[in-house]
Amino acid sequence: MTIDSGGPPTRPAATPPMFAAPESLVEHARRFYAAGGPPAPPRMAATVLLVRPVPAADSDNNFEVYVIRRLASMTFGGMYAFPGGGVDPSDSKAALDWSGPSAADWGDRLGLAPDAAQAVLCAAAREVFEEAGVLLAGPGPGTIVGDVSGADWESARQALVERRAGFAELLREQRLTLRADLLLPWSRWVTPEFEPRRFDTYFFVALLPAGQRTRDVSGEADHTMWIRPAEALARADAGEIAMLPPTRVTLAEIAACGGRAGLPAASAERDAATPVMPRLDLAPDGTGRFLLA
Repeated sequence: MTIDSGGPPTRPAATPPMFAAPESLVEHARRFYAAGGPPAPPRMAATVLLVRPVPAADSDNNFEVYVIRRLASMTFGGMYAFPGGGVDPSDSKAALDWSGPSAADWGDRLGLAPDAAQAVLCAAAREVFEEAGVLLAGPGPGTIVGDVSGADWESARQALVERRAGFAELLREQRLTLRADLLLPWSRWVTPEFEPRRFDTYFFVALLPAGQRTRDVSGEADHTMWIRPAEALARADAGEIAMLPPTRVTLAEIAACGGRAGLPAASAERDAATPVMPRLDLAPDGTGRFLLA
């Protein structure tokens, strides 16, 4: 049978993509629908595809994306994904210097009120700093900080992780401007209703700033890597690495952009406000497939 998740509308597709669902998620779904309880409300979240250039004779394959494998003990554990996490309540009201479109303009693009749009942008920048050690900020518009891997920066990053300091506070102390203009809006995904923990996640693409490097510092991953999108998809198809539909679909979309230079133009044409929520098709043999239409 096909389970209609209801909730926000999904975008139509001519040929619905299908992905095998892990046994653990199939079991979650069966328990949820057998119990007949209400779905958990999704928490607002943001995730960032960090991209870096690599030499390639094939211009369509001239960049890599940074992925992390979540710890087995975590939600979606064992799956490769992009750095990201939930919106912090303080993100929507923080006063901070901002470079790029206004929060109201971002709200129009993301389908959110201005304060909610600010919260999502702040969460995206904060999470990529917390989980990958990359800071999308600079002394002013058009500038970016360099290496942020030193001891002082690591102390500041750890204070964020432990919620002893807020992201806006960090930027003010360092006299930095949030480079919201470096975040390219891409898509929005909502966790299916049968999951006990659900997220309403906005996906962004960002080029790794010159002079900065990713670091495995989050404590939420047991493996990280830079990989070309096409290679990641091939390894996922071969069963070598595990990914959920949002990760696989997004990798396929950025791989089809004609190389790194095509990402900004592709982002400008994207619908980043309409949510996508996979449906689960449960087969009589106990297996399940995610459907995206």
